[in-house]
Amino acid sequence: MTDQNPAPQNAPAAAPAAAKPGGLGARAGYLALGLSVVALGLAAAPYFTGAGDVRGYLLKHPEVLQEASAALQQKEAQARVDEINQAAAANAGLLAPDSRDPSFGPADAKVTVIEFFDFRCPGCKAVAHDYRALMAAHPEVRFVFKDWPILDRGEDVTSQYAARAALAAHQQGKYLEVYDALMNARALSIASIDQILAQHGVDMTRAKAAIAAPDTTRHIADIHTTAAALRLQGTPSFFVNGKASAGIDPAEIGRMIEAAKR
Repeated sequence: MTDQNPAPQNAPAAAPAAAKPGGLGARAGYLALGLSVVALGLAAAPYFTGAGDVRGYLLKHPEVLQEASAALQQKEAQARVDEINQAAAANAGLLAPDSRDPSFGPADAKVTVIEFFDFRCPGCKAVAHDYRALMAAHPEVRFVFKDWPILDRGEDVTSQYAARAALAAHQQGKYLEVYDALMNARALSIASIDQILAQHGVDMTRAKAAIAAPDTTRHIADIHTTAAALRLQGTPSFFVNGKASAGIDPAEIGRMIEAAKR
């Protein structure tokens, strides 16, 4: 998962910082917080009756610390999901269909899945194969791709360029094959992105024009604005019929799809 820090929106410069690799938050932070809470309890224990028993029990059963940390992580994640869903409910237009977004499946589908992602996000890459398998298993569902480049820093505009390149490929009917290739690439550069476009039959003259086009700049800027309004904090972030997923596992998205069909 990748925390946000988007790159500037000037073509093809980096967008303003704001989100992180990791969708719904930093799990390591939750673990540290959970351990800190337990440590505080142990520090205070000598002042209470039976403190030795508490300390002894925890030393014999350290798994309690893991359980406490996991419970805290789940609570924090659910709070984050609730906050996102409240933001989405407050403005239904944020997740309304946008004809500029690459979308696949029936336009009148009962279920719509939206993904916000960055092509360099490790979490996005990790789930991409299974997510595409999920698409193949649910042809009756509408899948929408929100290219949200957030990993650029300083003069590095690779994420921004990858998003623009994929959208340029979409204009030529080659989005999914380029998406797959970009996600499968272990590392990306401007040159390797251009190579992927060419390898998949994208007209490079047209693509270069689309990559630098003001319309592409506006499109990506609007995605940044939407993500900020939804209070997203990282990639990948998934929505099923306007409801945020608490995790990034495609199996969880699949369960949400089945629930939404009922």
